[in-house]
Amino acid sequence: MKTLPSGGRSPTIGLLLGLVVTLGCIFAYSQYIALQISALRELQNNLVDRNRKDTLQLLRIQNDLNLLALAMRDMLDNEEPYPLTAWSEQFARVRADLDDALRREQQYAPVNRSRDQQQYLESSLSQFWDAADRTFALAQGGHPDEARTQVRISLRSRQEALSTAVSRLLVANNESEDLATQQIGQIYSRVQQRAYVFLVVTLVAILVTSSYVIFWTRRLFAHLAVVSAQRGELAQKLIATQESTLRQVSRELHDEFGQILTAAGMVLARAGKQLPEGSSVRTELRELSEITQGALDKVRSLSQALHPVMLEETGLESTLDWYLPVLERQSGVRIFYEKPAGGFPIDGNSAVHIYRIVQESLNNIVRHSGATECWVRLRFEPQSLEIEVEDHGGGFEGRSAQPGIGLVAMRERAQLLGGRIEFVRPAKGGTLVRLTVPREKLEAHGR
Repeated sequence: MKTLPSGGRSPTIGLLLGLVVTLGCIFAYSQYIALQISALRELQNNLVDRNRKDTLQLLRIQNDLNLLALAMRDMLDNEEPYPLTAWSEQFARVRADLDDALRREQQYAPVNRSRDQQQYLESSLSQFWDAADRTFALAQGGHPDEARTQVRISLRSRQEALSTAVSRLLVANNESEDLATQQIGQIYSRVQQRAYVFLVVTLVAILVTSSYVIFWTRRLFAHLAVVSAQRGELAQKLIATQESTLRQVSRELHDEFGQILTAAGMVLARAGKQLPEGSSVRTELRELSEITQGALDKVRSLSQALHPVMLEETGLESTLDWYLPVLERQSGVRIFYEKPAGGFPIDGNSAVHIYRIVQESLNNIVRHSGATECWVRLRFEPQSLEIEVEDHGGGFEGRSAQPGIGLVAMRERAQLLGGRIEFVRPAKGGTLVRLTVPREKLEAHGR
């Protein structure tokens, strides 16, 4: 017989460790994804979106500078009939729009732009407007030629310098946006790579934990199989010991006490015959003989209840034919017995186990159910035997929550027979005990 493994340790620590590793991987990857998303959001907000808005303002500034360039070209055209002061209102409108565009551009300027670049743009624009103011002052003072010279020499060069500076800033913004696009692509690539790594680590953790669980589950089932086998062997030995003890006590009661009471009855009968008729002593001896005979009947009845001899001599059916009417008289519970006309013989250990199951079922009805009627049905199927004991009493609900030893013994006997026992609640209430045993098992245990 296999022995139980000793010194086994609980798998709880290993399972908890696997769970912690798996959850740790998930948490670490979640934190990593959160950080990458935060960095991506910051990159888009601080670089891409700012660059886009700043580029729009730079294009606005560049458009205003182009308008100034066209106005200065017209101012230098000798065929224009208008004086130079006629362009002062146009310059004023462009100046207001440039100031607004420059203010907005400063709000959206990229964080990587140097302060010198911003100051250069502001100072260049300020110098341009100073030169424009001087030019219009000369024109208003009656010096148009000098004003045109100022436009040709100073204003145009400053406008071209501003256009060049704005173009450089636009190029820088485009390069910065390209760099941001590359960084975003790198972030996506890193996240994708980490996703594969996380997937592999998580699968490995799950695989290790699952293997650990499978290992311990198989070990546990093997342990349970050994325990079940040992329990079955122990139950079989206990039941065999019980039956042997009951058989021995039954024989002692029948043989020893029965013989003693029989002998005592015979002695009392002989002694009574030797006394004259009408003697008071003879009457007392007759009463004592009747008491002795009653005790002998009870001893024989108790002997049959402990272990019916007819189980070994005539089999299960004859024993039930004797036992059920006896129990009906003793308990007052009416028993309806149903059985077919023909069937196969049931004797040996099979008969003993089935009889004990029926006996325990009926005892439960008498003691606990409160029913006044019950039904015992015996059916012989081609490949099995089925026996039912049914009552419409209180059922299991009104009994103690702890199962009695009788029910445990019934299950053990059913397992020893290789059969199946069921405890069912019928539609009318009460309890139905159904035992089904394969015929081949009955023949094997009957030998």
